[in-house]
Amino acid sequence: MSNEQKPLYLAHFSLHGLVRGDGMELGRDPDTGGQILYVVELVRELARRPEIGKVELLTRRIVDPAIDPSYGEPFEPLDIAGKAGIVRLEAGPEGYLRKEELWPHLDQFVDNALEHFRRAERLPDLLHAHYADAGYVASRLANILGIPLVFTGHSLGRVKRRRLLASGETAETIETKYHIARRIEAEETALYNADLVVTSTQDEIDAQYALYDDACAERMRVIPPGTNLKRFHPPTPEDAQDPWLSSLKSHLMPFLRNPDKPMILALSRADERKNNATLIRAYGENPALQDAANLVIVVGTREDIRELPEASRRILTDMLLQIDLYDLYGRMAYPKSLGANEVAALYRLAASLKGVFVNPALTEPFGLTLLEAAACGLPVVATEDGGPRDILAACKNGYLVDPLDAEAIASRLLDVLSHPEQWQSFSSNGLEGVNRHYSWGAHAGRYLEAITRLVSAARAPLPERAFAPDWREHDRAIVLSLSAIDSADPALPALREQLQAQRRRAVFVVSCNAPLDASVRRLKTLGLPDPDALITDHGTAIHYGPKLGADSAWSRHIDHHWSPEILLGLLRDMPGLTPRPAREQGPFVQHLDVDTRNDCFPGTEEVLRHLRRHDEQAKLIQAQPDRLSLIPIRAGKGYALRWFAQRWDIPLEHVVVIAGESGDTDMLAGNTQGIVPLERSLSVVVEDNAQHVEITGTRGALGIIDALKRIFPQPATPPRD
Repeated sequence: MSNEQKPLYLAHFSLHGLVRGDGMELGRDPDTGGQILYVVELVRELARRPEIGKVELLTRRIVDPAIDPSYGEPFEPLDIAGKAGIVRLEAGPEGYLRKEELWPHLDQFVDNALEHFRRAERLPDLLHAHYADAGYVASRLANILGIPLVFTGHSLGRVKRRRLLASGETAETIETKYHIARRIEAEETALYNADLVVTSTQDEIDAQYALYDDACAERMRVIPPGTNLKRFHPPTPEDAQDPWLSSLKSHLMPFLRNPDKPMILALSRADERKNNATLIRAYGENPALQDAANLVIVVGTREDIRELPEASRRILTDMLLQIDLYDLYGRMAYPKSLGANEVAALYRLAASLKGVFVNPALTEPFGLTLLEAAACGLPVVATEDGGPRDILAACKNGYLVDPLDAEAIASRLLDVLSHPEQWQSFSSNGLEGVNRHYSWGAHAGRYLEAITRLVSAARAPLPERAFAPDWREHDRAIVLSLSAIDSADPALPALREQLQAQRRRAVFVVSCNAPLDASVRRLKTLGLPDPDALITDHGTAIHYGPKLGADSAWSRHIDHHWSPEILLGLLRDMPGLTPRPAREQGPFVQHLDVDTRNDCFPGTEEVLRHLRRHDEQAKLIQAQPDRLSLIPIRAGKGYALRWFAQRWDIPLEHVVVIAGESGDTDMLAGNTQGIVPLERSLSVVVEDNAQHVEITGTRGALGIIDALKRIFPQPATPPRD
């Protein structure tokens, strides 16, 4: 049955924060916000569609005594029919990590996702990544598996860096706190590899994604998020019996002297970008506004301010100081913790009191809270940035304001509160606009229309597993980089014996940067056993022994977006670069000489940027100062190894890589076991993957032999007949 006839299998990725289906702790920290709500709601809505057979949300498994045990459950169903669920995979230490600390562990998530898909009945038809970290993960998976990729940035690193620089932070501080360069590179990679980029607003395309070299407007589509209209709805007579309303009032009563006054409601994370300080100043400096309404600000979830992360602690402390400065006791509420149902009840309570919702954020990519407020019949005053422009243009349910102008914020709030007819018009317009433009049904329909074309046009994914007759009992592999050993090493014969002994159950793979013929000559010089497979030419070719048959499926796979003539044409006039003669080029490798006699070569980063600006990309390898090699984006030793392991059904944790040079680092990332000879310098990889990579205690082949004996304590038993 073709992909067009089969119900679709979709895999969404949202890695950071606290992700679960019910009782979401939105606002508990800066990483647990609207993105998580959006992704969970989208997955649930898609599962209701007959076109969807299965939809998964893959996230990080967290086991931490400071959080609820539910975040450690490997699987959580999201619907009764069993079509949707949250899959939690290990990545790094068990405890909770903020998103800036996840980068070293993302390769492990990639490999665990590969293992998850390896055990599945079929591969997903589509991968959808949310945010930069998931963009990195899903880009690698898409390149390994040959599956279409959709990317949603939610918020972007280049925009954040600009904003932080404008606020006075130094570039060095920003990099230290946020690892922003790594995030931006992941976003560039995701934008290049994505077949479709889903945005919430046109402003995101015009003002935010336009900052990226790999942004391509032709591959972007505005699909505004939906709103849960069952949870968020206008006040009803039955609200008096709502237990969540009673619970909510118990949270607010201790704060407010007159709780029946209209309410100015703000709801956000404890984040400086949310600009609640300006809102409090607008309220505190306007006596008429204080007479007209109470101010209620919900800033995440907290138990003890002293135990919050530094940034959140500072924001809440400053808020309390402002309350004291303007003497807002009895007129302002700031409850500590509200559940998802209490938040929905809070919107309805504000609407029943003829209040107004305000979003004063400095920047707002979309503004999901504006839709929730509108769905409850609550007029809005919002920042004139990003998503609110589109929402208010569609719904006509409030005012846009300059978020830095406290007087303008106060004036607009007072205007809504003081004119009942205008309030009613905004309320009615918002209800109509949300139902017409921002329902989950409308969002899912547009989404499915966009992705169905991608799936229909997709190339065939990874080939079916094919077992060689003498490999059926082999459940492990030893991958030896030829750069890891020296032909003059006196312990080389002992290493040969060790490798041969392990071949009872371990497949022997050789890796080399050189082309096949040079790699074979090197093998003969070293006198190593004939390998079962060779990964050569910087990971662009895979051959299987003993007849060295080429893996033609791999060649077809990496040919995706590979245009060597265009690449060389773009680089021909770049200073310091000269293409090598045609006879020295390979079908999937292009070599260029680098002029090292002066400083005219601008560097590999500028080469990548130049290619991206022309919507072309390749992997750049500078193994030597005077040589630059270009290979396809889907190629490389790490990708080739994972293709091999997936095709031959060998778990990556059963693969031992004996590495010898920087070009081997991608094979060491993730779940593979690694051996690095003492004399080789691959410390960066060891830092990121110390749990799985061992630097030998002894130099040369002896150190490799000792490490192999520890990983594979004794030669495996012979295969069964």
